Amino acid sequence: MLHYFDIEKIKLLFQYDKSDPLLFTSSMFLFAFFVLLVLYRLVYKNKTARIYLIILFSVFFYYKACGIYFLLLFLLTFINYFSGKWIGISKNRIGKNTLFILAVLLNIGILIYFKYTNFFIGILNDVRSSHITPLDVFLPLGISFIIFKALSYVIEIYLENIKPVDSIRDFTLFIFYFPTLLLGPIERASDFLPQVEEDIKINKEVIGTALFLIMSGLLKKVVIADYIGINFVDRVFETPLRFTGVENLIAAYAYTLQIYTDFSGYTDMALGISLMLGYRLTDNFNSPFKAASIADFWRRWHITLSSWCLDYIFKPLQIKFRSIGILGNALALFITFIIIGLWHGPGWTYIAFGAIHGAYLVSSIFTKKLRTKFYKKTKLASSNSVKLLQWFFTLHLVVFAFIVFRAQSLSIVADMLNQMVNFFHGEVFIQFVNGYKLIFGLIIIGYIVHLLPEKIKESVKNFVINASLYAQVVMLVVVIWVVIQFRFADLQPFLYFKF
Repeated sequence: MLHYFDIEKIKLLFQYDKSDPLLFTSSMFLFAFFVLLVLYRLVYKNKTARIYLIILFSVFFYYKACGIYFLLLFLLTFINYFSGKWIGISKNRIGKNTLFILAVLLNIGILIYFKYTNFFIGILNDVRSSHITPLDVFLPLGISFIIFKALSYVIEIYLENIKPVDSIRDFTLFIFYFPTLLLGPIERASDFLPQVEEDIKINKEVIGTALFLIMSGLLKKVVIADYIGINFVDRVFETPLRFTGVENLIAAYAYTLQIYTDFSGYTDMALGISLMLGYRLTDNFNSPFKAASIADFWRRWHITLSSWCLDYIFKPLQIKFRSIGILGNALALFITFIIIGLWHGPGWTYIAFGAIHGAYLVSSIFTKKLRTKFYKKTKLASSNSVKLLQWFFTLHLVVFAFIVFRAQSLSIVADMLNQMVNFFHGEVFIQFVNGYKLIFGLIIIGYIVHLLPEKIKESVKNFVINASLYAQVVMLVVVIWVVIQFRFADLQPFLYFKF
């Protein structure tokens, strides 16, 4: 009986459960990753062995996250490896263009089917007053990230920036690599593949940096993002009319912090986990709420997505529309941000989010000369008070856009703004602080830590890196203990899974 029970328990480890995907913050992942590290330590000096070990673990990881749809990884690897190979060797411009267009259509077609089919059916039903039944389409986690990563490889070969990789094994590792599968970063082949050829070097500094990133990510995700989301943000955004304008405003600030700590927390863990395996990933965030303009914000927020769209969408559109001057530049920028909004999800609020940021940047283009003349005449450009005002104004433009991003519908946005304007009730603020001390404290701490000077953050990071192994273990145990204390709020999937 005991033997039978053990076999059944083992079987459960390898079964897909839609309600329980394998996440970085789950105990199942921590156990599986520990086993991987033990095996990896035995084989990491052998290039072939370590690559196949990571690929095998990545298949297991994505299967536990998406079930049978792990086969998509094989399909995308096949499509993009051979597309890149054939584009690279093609000497005929027409043939090369045809292969490239076909590769793009196949990738985008897969993305549209899984992510946007029912959205387009809904639009068709609204426009034609028809009653087409939505399809029962499963959305594989991370599909947008995976396809954009794969597309970047094909595009770079087409632009002759890189040459096709010879080894399908190495390319498979690039597509399958589990730290980047679900939420990015959207790695470029030109950054990742050269590392596959290098010898793996894992020293004290690498381990210390990895532990710092993993601990930072756990605290951001579980302690801040999950707790304030479950216990406050979700309630307000679900029924904003039940709360005063003060509470709606605080919820807007709280969600802005929540989505940052959730997504950057995942990125920190992904970077740390990858470092443990000897591979460096591109950082996705650089203190975005320190930005002094919307353009600066997008240089700091979701860096791999914004740089992807800059290189592969905005620049080609900019060249296409250059004949109409500044208007063409503005049009290219606005279209790019509509696509960024739509990339996040099949909904009008996401499109509106992209349109709002596009409008911010377009207005910046058309007012640039006027602002430059004003600053030159008044000599205020270097004024600290003006810089502070620019930061404050930018932060609130970002917060407003995130209200639209989070809301389930544009009517929810209207309700929240109405409460802020017509039902503010400032006296409720003290009641909120007294009633939600921990939530308010986490919001304040989250923003303060984010806005700390980089020197202080680097000092903390270096303290962890230079600490003894014993001290690092103690710190990790303390962080895990703190995380467990907050887990009573229930483990939440990462917000960006839906995107």
